[in-house]
Amino acid sequence: MTDYRCAAGPDDAPFAEQHASHSISYVRKGSFGCRCRGRAHELVAGAVLIGAPGEEYVCHHEHHAGGDECLSFAFTPEVVDLIGDDVSVWRQGSAAPLAELMTLGELAQAVASGQSDLGFDEIGQAFAARLVNVVSGKARRQATIGARDRRRAVETAMWIAVHSAESIDLDGAAKQAGVSPFHFLRMFRDALGVTPHQYLVRSRLRHAARLLAESENPITDIAFDVGFGDLSNFVRSFHRAAGASPRAFRQASKGSRKILQERLALH
Repeated sequence: MTDYRCAAGPDDAPFAEQHASHSISYVRKGSFGCRCRGRAHELVAGAVLIGAPGEEYVCHHEHHAGGDECLSFAFTPEVVDLIGDDVSVWRQGSAAPLAELMTLGELAQAVASGQSDLGFDEIGQAFAARLVNVVSGKARRQATIGARDRRRAVETAMWIAVHSAESIDLDGAAKQAGVSPFHFLRMFRDALGVTPHQYLVRSRLRHAARLLAESENPITDIAFDVGFGDLSNFVRSFHRAAGASPRAFRQASKGSRKILQERLALH
C-alpha cells in the first residue's frame, strides 16, 4: 500500500505511467484527469483509478490546481486470480465515486494512518474484491463533453465534498458552477459518472466512514454532523453502502474481521 501525494497543477505537463501489476488507487483528496485506451477519465475524491499491467495512463491536472492524494494498492497475479480477473473491470480505467467503494476506501485510509487494527493486505484485498463485485459488467458510458464543462464538474464536485454537511440542492450546485440546472445535471453526470445528488450523499457517507473508523463520537452525532437529518436514513444508507451497519463497520475498524470475511466473501 502506498500513500501517494501529487502536487502537480494546470501548468505542469501531463505525464505517462505504466503499471507493472494490477492496481487500484483510491482518490481521497483533490482531483486529476487520466487518459487511457482512448478514453478520458476525471477522478475526484471517492473515485478509483484502476490499473492493468502494460497499459499506459496519461495523467494531468488541467482542471484543478491543488494536486491530489491517493491510497494505492498493487496486487500479485495470485491475488487477482483469487478476487477475480474480469477484464471488464481491470481494463475499465476508473470507477466513479460509488458508495460501496467510498466507505471501504475510508476504512483503508484509517488503516494507512494507523487508526485501525486491520492489516494492509486485508483491507487491500477487501477493497479489490468489492471493486470487482460492484463494477463487474457495468462499463461506464463514454460521453462527449468539452474541457470547460469537465472543469466545471470537477470544481463543483470538490465544492460539494467540502460543503456536503450543508443543505445543497440542484439549483444551488448549478449556481456554483455558473450554468443552468438542466445543463449542470447532464455535464456533472457525463464527466464524473454520478449525479450531483448521488455525489452529495456519497460524500456524506465517506465522511461518516472516516469518523466511524477514527473517532469515538456517538453514531447519532456522526449522522447529523455529516449532513443526514434523520438517523434511520443514515443507518439504512450506510448499511446499503458498506454492507454492514455503522456499529459493525466501527467494530471492523477496531479489528473485527466479520465485515471483511462475510460481507466481502474473502478467503
